[in-house]
Amino acid sequence: MCNEKELSDFLNGKTQHTIELFNHLVKEYQQIGDITIHPAKSMISFAGRKRFVYVIQLGKNFIDIVLPFKQPYEDNLCFNKIKLVPGSDDYNHHLRLYFKEDLNDEVKKFMKMVYESGC
Repeated sequence: MCNEKELSDFLNGKTQHTIELFNHLVKEYQQIGDITIHPAKSMISFAGRKRFVYVIQLGKNFIDIVLPFKQPYEDNLCFNKIKLVPGSDDYNHHLRLYFKEDLNDEVKKFMKMVYESGC
């Protein structure tokens, strides 16, 4: 198929720090359950039965991820933005990871919730 991306297309040229953060995110999700990684045109998605997490940016020293939920979870310390997806009843919860420690218990709770909603 044309326009297919490989994971390496996203990781090439990224800092070691960013690659380690991404690998840590993958490892944490693998502890929750089976996942498949789907590189796409502009993002990387993780899937169980359906796609449930989106890596939307791999920065110099961070990665941005989006977790979609059917309701906004406003009472938290981890999401820097929560937006209703236009034309749907999904709320995208944006999270920026700078350090492996940013995947703390609160974040892991939301990671498990979104995984279970997608499996």
